[in-house]
Amino acid sequence: MGQGFWQIGLTLCIVIAIVPVLGRYMARVFLGERTLLDPLMNPIERSFFLLAGVGRKDDLTGGEYIRAVLYSNLVMGILVYSLISFQKLLPWNPNGFDAPSWDILLHTVVSFVTNTDQQHYTGETTLSYFSQVAALGFLMFTSAATGLAVGIAFIRGLTGKKLGNFYVDLTRAITRILLPISVIGAIALVFCGVPQTLDQTLVVQTLEGRTQYIARGPVASFEMIKMLGDNGGGFFGVNSAHPFENPNGAANLIEIIAMIAIPASLIYTYGVFAKNIKQAWLLFWMVFVVLIILISVALGGEQEGNPLVNGTLGLEQPNLEGKEIRLGWTQTALWAVITTATMCGAVNGMHDSLMPSGLFSTLFNLFLRMIWGGQGTGTAYLFIYLILAVFLAGLIVGRTPEFLGRKIERREIILASVVLVIYPIVVLIPSAITLAYPFSLSGITNPGFHGISQVVYEYASAAANNGSGLQGLNNNTLWWNLSTCLSMFAGRYIPIIALLLLADGMSRKPTIPETPNTLKTDSLLFTTATAGLVVILGMLAFFPVLVLGPVAESFKLASGS
Repeated sequence: MGQGFWQIGLTLCIVIAIVPVLGRYMARVFLGERTLLDPLMNPIERSFFLLAGVGRKDDLTGGEYIRAVLYSNLVMGILVYSLISFQKLLPWNPNGFDAPSWDILLHTVVSFVTNTDQQHYTGETTLSYFSQVAALGFLMFTSAATGLAVGIAFIRGLTGKKLGNFYVDLTRAITRILLPISVIGAIALVFCGVPQTLDQTLVVQTLEGRTQYIARGPVASFEMIKMLGDNGGGFFGVNSAHPFENPNGAANLIEIIAMIAIPASLIYTYGVFAKNIKQAWLLFWMVFVVLIILISVALGGEQEGNPLVNGTLGLEQPNLEGKEIRLGWTQTALWAVITTATMCGAVNGMHDSLMPSGLFSTLFNLFLRMIWGGQGTGTAYLFIYLILAVFLAGLIVGRTPEFLGRKIERREIILASVVLVIYPIVVLIPSAITLAYPFSLSGITNPGFHGISQVVYEYASAAANNGSGLQGLNNNTLWWNLSTCLSMFAGRYIPIIALLLLADGMSRKPTIPETPNTLKTDSLLFTTATAGLVVILGMLAFFPVLVLGPVAESFKLASGS
């Protein structure tokens, strides 16, 4: 147990060390400054821009940037839908898989286009290698790059710069960040024992004389972009709990670091853009402290164990249900909190087996969406809370709300409110409809308080573009596939539209000279107030759900019933 806590501490220290290095590098990439990859990537990018008719210096307006995001994502979705539909006729299909049904295919495509990667199918028995790598792998790069591009455009707008060009940002996010790190990471995973092959499923005879089918494939490359891009969709059905995706402690460490590296470092990237590293570190530590609290809550519940099990067996042991013993229960608790904090959604244990306190931490992350949040968009959500904090603080102290020398006015507050309000709408309304029909729609396998958590978690994960789930839910049905598609789509694109419109408006505002009455947003006091606002706003919409779900379940377990 002590070793597990030391491992957690080491992991978080590595993250802290990476943040300024990767954050500054990403700033150089998107500021157009020289990087080490320029000699290799510049000719490739120039060829792509020439073929696509994109000018490197062509800045887009807010409306043009939005249209570029929506049109490109639509085209990519149609392309991948077509590829998987005809996977039977395409190469790299040694197991001869046919196309899945239209509703599961639609859900899968929407899921991967929106960077959610919620899976209602089992990868090793449904999709060919070509579909996994060329179709879904392609979307893993482009959906993560889309989020990065939107996040960078938002940062540009806040700091008074033009939004830039979506196609340029998308390309550079892939060629300068996602692709090179993925190549290095995939090689490291191969050395750790993750397979990378195009051979078909291995058929072996066991010692008992039975036949066993061992699925394999080009897993290492798929796994690395899954983690680095905060995609989360597994090559295998059990995701990173599978020994071929996550064979040992070294692979587990690499994947955790990959999962959190970019979202955490983007806060530092903002500091470089705004020329205010002090504020970037204050915001980083604010989010980091909340993360530590949630990890501690999850660890406490798992360490105490299930009182019903321990009481029956007369033992005092941690909760080992749903855990991979080769990794340890502490690593499962850490992973569960980080995968929901970063909106990655990958799992190395079963979230349905978490104690109520662990379920509380994971749901709380999904509800806030900015600790650390998804690729690019999570950082933007953090600044949405910051803008609201500036507005409320300005009203309280009687000062004009300003952020980075620009006034916060009615339009900005409306758009910020849209970003925050759309999420509970697309989570709570479909959850209420589903819970109203517990047998015909929900497929709840655990009635009572845990069943409520199962349903709400599914929609919260979809709308937050996270993709993880509580595995006891029977969710591969027409209702679940279509309703979660709606939550994924609305949870992804409505906030993106509002974010880009807000950033476009901020970029056009004149800069107001700083005076003694200007509200300081890079102070410890203001950062603390922002943290309080984040918790309050997060709890207002979802506190009843938390009470009826994990909190009530915790009291029920404590009572011994």
